[in-house]
Amino acid sequence: MSGSRVLLVTGGSRGIGAAVCLAAAREGWRVAVNYASKRQAAEDVVRQISEAGGTAIAVQGDVGSEDGIEAIFSAIDAAFGRLDGLVNNAGIVGPPERIDEISTERLEWMLRVNVTGSIRCAAEAVKRMSTRHGGQGGAIVNLSSAAAVLGAPGQYVDYAATKGAIDSFTIGLAREVASEGVRVNAVRPGIIDTDIHASGGLPDRARDMAPSIPMQRPGTAGEVADAILYLLSDKATYVTGAILNVSGGR
Repeated sequence: MSGSRVLLVTGGSRGIGAAVCLAAAREGWRVAVNYASKRQAAEDVVRQISEAGGTAIAVQGDVGSEDGIEAIFSAIDAAFGRLDGLVNNAGIVGPPERIDEISTERLEWMLRVNVTGSIRCAAEAVKRMSTRHGGQGGAIVNLSSAAAVLGAPGQYVDYAATKGAIDSFTIGLAREVASEGVRVNAVRPGIIDTDIHASGGLPDRARDMAPSIPMQRPGTAGEVADAILYLLSDKATYVTGAILNVSGGR
């Protein structure tokens, strides 16, 4: 049974998402590696999983659009016919800007991907996993951020606000579907050494922030993946509505 479980990781082609895909495959999950545009990167993750004896597919779809979400779940239905876990990892961050510099277009884009996309993917997962819908149960792990509680002033308060929304959504959804066999938790990464910082215009941010972290170093994608795999696993069967900080004490 455990070997047949299917996991969707949104934004699974790089960084934390890719680390989760690889770790989950080692634990016996069949993995749907979602990507929006980085097809080669997703296929590289699939290849690594296949070479290690696991099962994975690359699934294209932008979680910021309804068509993209429909494409993702249709592909999973066709390939596997079931879904047992979702990691809502896809997310974006913009370059550092004050609130009075942030455009409406940027704000709408940030909310569409980071909040609406995660909520819609969770809704589709619940339709497939909840016992109310004939499912066998499952687990959802949302990616929050330490920014949700620190606010990210002077950098990206819009991103921080989207992650605060994810925290609230995690708690509410966990209580909503707890009696239907679906557990919902979140992790709050701190400064993690991935290329998301470069996409936000600060490629050296992880290194530069190290002195402000109690552990004096940024975290790794693998360390976040380990926390996510715990929350997905049978070792966490009585854990729901939890938000786990993976931030080096920050």
